[in-house]
Amino acid sequence: MPRVYLSPSLQEYNLYVDGVTTEEEVANRIADAMEPYLLASGISFGRNDPAMTLGEAIDDSNRGAYDLHVAIHTNAAPEALAGKLQGTDVYYFWNSYYGQEIADRIARQMAEIYPDPEKVDTVATSTLRELRRTNMPAVLVEVAYHDNPEDAAWIQENIDAVAQALTKGIADYFGVPWRTPVEGD
Repeated sequence: MPRVYLSPSLQEYNLYVDGVTTEEEVANRIADAMEPYLLASGISFGRNDPAMTLGEAIDDSNRGAYDLHVAIHTNAAPEALAGKLQGTDVYYFWNSYYGQEIADRIARQMAEIYPDPEKVDTVATSTLRELRRTNMPAVLVEVAYHDNPEDAAWIQENIDAVAQALTKGIADYFGVPWRTPVEGD
């Protein structure tokens, strides 16, 4: 059975354009929604705790026998571009074949649901600690821009669709059938 570590954002200070909702809150709602789809698809998971630091979450992931680390975030543009950018970015460590493979699969699924599929990208990077320090292939999904009013609304209106897209990409990566939970499970 494949095992995934879910790492929703720990950034409780990172506010949405409404000035109230936090990135941590929404990322955890997405992770919550992913859990039944993962279980229905035969994929077990572990998860960080919002009280953890990023270093503690990475260490927790590395201590487990996980096959994949999935960080879930929402994005914010640099100050000069605040509110002007849109889209989904799926980051992977620049020299990780498996990281790129899972990033491509998740991006394909996100392109199916994001309003403008041309704004869904995979991005190779060497700077994100959560990708550099994990012992297994890892991706960091920036679902959309929470400082853009349209993207922020889209994220919150599509929590379950995002959860399905992420789990479909994960199931595809592991070569297992994606399934919806059975009522009452």
